[in-house]
Amino acid sequence: MSNLIRGISENGGVVFYGVDSTELVRRMEQIHKTSAVTSAALGRLLTAASMMGVMLKNESDSITLRVKGGGPAGLVLAVADGKGCVKGYVENPCVDVPDRPDGKLNVGAAVGRDGTLSVVRDLGLKDPYVGQIPLVSGEIAEDITSYYAVSEQIPTVCALGVLVAPDLTVSCAGGYILQLLPGASEEEISRLEANVAAMPPITSLLQEGYTPERIMERVMDGFAPQVLDSHTVSYQCDCSQARVERALLSLGREELQRLKEEEGTVEVTCQFCDKVYSVDVERLLKGLSDKKSGE
Repeated sequence: MSNLIRGISENGGVVFYGVDSTELVRRMEQIHKTSAVTSAALGRLLTAASMMGVMLKNESDSITLRVKGGGPAGLVLAVADGKGCVKGYVENPCVDVPDRPDGKLNVGAAVGRDGTLSVVRDLGLKDPYVGQIPLVSGEIAEDITSYYAVSEQIPTVCALGVLVAPDLTVSCAGGYILQLLPGASEEEISRLEANVAAMPPITSLLQEGYTPERIMERVMDGFAPQVLDSHTVSYQCDCSQARVERALLSLGREELQRLKEEEGTVEVTCQFCDKVYSVDVERLLKGLSDKKSGE
């Protein structure tokens, strides 16, 4: 069943992206064994990346969101392809910080607020497009909203949520991004602002059984929204033995020679999915020698 949709208002002035990311955030928590607050931080970033991924023109394009806020969680990273499938990583997955005064997870304290959000779009060109802004709150959704306003000059509302159960499993997760296209009237803007202000937290809606379609209908009440397309998105890592070997080859002959003498066989763990690859360094070096002698 599709869990991410793209929709548009009847007059074409407002675009909506919405996703129920519960299953992909659950998968992330199972892989990385994250604490409650880091599940929320990385889960929110993965949710945003998934929606931003389907904004890309081609399925082979990718987008990388990097949040480095100076907090105890360290670097938080999410990568999405053009189909909206994601993978992610948090430097210190077991961080715990006191909850906010309202009892909610203090994502801003874990991530930190003294740093940057970087957005890297790889569109298959020689150089990727890179945008960077100072963090607003470290809570992720406000930072994504600020990124679009500052770097893209697109009026945007971003809502993200991850609800973590007492046993640290993920109860639900999701989000939406609303964007105003040029030419929206003041009346439309005011109506949309009122709709957004009246929206409950995204996790409350998901707990009540709301689908992305129902969330769109609620936040775009009065705009007669229509679904443009839908996607099935998941947590998906594209690591492989060949990719790991290419990364080792990029270290150069001298470094490979040192690894061969010290270890012989190298074990490399993928930071996104924890899969372990075993590489025979002598075989890599022999391949390099054979290639050189054949030139």
